[in-house]
Amino acid sequence: MVFWRKKKNEGAQEQEAKDEEVIHHAGEPALEPQEDTAELTPDFIQHELDETSSEILDELSITPTPAHTASDDAQEAQELSDHSDEGGWLSRLTSGLSKSTNRLGQGITDIFTKRKLDEDTLADLEDLLITSDIGPKTSAKIISEFSTLKFDKDIGATQVKAALAGIVANMLSPVAKPLVIEKPASGPFVILVCGVNGAGKTTTIGKLAYQWHIKEHLNVMIAAADTFRAAAVDQLDVWAGRAHVPLFKKDLGADSAAVAYEAYEKARADGVEILMIDTAGRLQNKSNLMDELKKIVRVLKKQDANIPHATLLVLDATTGQNAHSQVSVFKEATDVTGLVVTKLDGSAKGGVVVSLAQEFGIPIHAVGVGETIEDLSPFQAQEFADALMGVAS
Repeated sequence: MVFWRKKKNEGAQEQEAKDEEVIHHAGEPALEPQEDTAELTPDFIQHELDETSSEILDELSITPTPAHTASDDAQEAQELSDHSDEGGWLSRLTSGLSKSTNRLGQGITDIFTKRKLDEDTLADLEDLLITSDIGPKTSAKIISEFSTLKFDKDIGATQVKAALAGIVANMLSPVAKPLVIEKPASGPFVILVCGVNGAGKTTTIGKLAYQWHIKEHLNVMIAAADTFRAAAVDQLDVWAGRAHVPLFKKDLGADSAAVAYEAYEKARADGVEILMIDTAGRLQNKSNLMDELKKIVRVLKKQDANIPHATLLVLDATTGQNAHSQVSVFKEATDVTGLVVTKLDGSAKGGVVVSLAQEFGIPIHAVGVGETIEDLSPFQAQEFADALMGVAS
């Protein structure tokens, strides 16, 4: 048995020698191991042990702002555009809401074709609004107001759409408020961005950063506090590059509150005007999500009691009435100050915006109808109501 082991070892050694000859040709200089000749003096060791907070922050991983010119910005905006917006934002909004509009518009036409305006007709109209994700309570309120208006008995679909658009616009007007940036005397204006995974947080952050930095020339930084998903950080990297803003990030699995805290210190030191902090959205474990968001807010308030200055909740319109439960869940963890509704072009559930406005009364700052960088715009009540009901502008 011992002899067999020796013979096997000899065979292995011969094979290794042959492999070495293939890898390292004859005459090739040998690679000598290099020693670190830096002298570890007592002063050097003490300095390493007593690093200042600024030195530690400087060593953190942060993507620097890429150098660019005005022509670079114009070229990138052209490349990122889908070239389908010749009609302007209203045209894109109308196109984006087409699925919702088609359902409502065709339904209204069907109801009011050769029918009189009576109780049965109103009941059918209310059912149509409910199935369009406007919700039972909001639909009932719309029908109640609609029934008080004076119409001819032979009312047509066009008149109905215009009347409904007017009622919906009045409901939406109180929440159609832009996000006002008011930089404090010291430090940046801090925006905490929440939302379930897949709702469009990352693209919304990127589009807002682009708007503020490229178009309004504000100094913006993004912080990647969703440290549980590598994809989230990678996507933020892409959007930060498009908007030409720095991304503050740490290792995967790092404490989210620590990321937020250190990002704020870095932003304040660098004179940043707007700091947007991305957060995790794992609703499958509600208690952990709540605790994490509360911790981020609590840690930020150690810097300034008024932080965050705004908390945006990003909602995916394709979820329909489920958006209501999302608002309720996130309101438990933090003071949601505004909503951004994305993916209105993805389904026929655009009516959920109306029910959200009625139930919660939270300002709706912006809506999105596409994936391109220009497809996010301030929320306008009348524009949205007209597009939803298919009223020609």
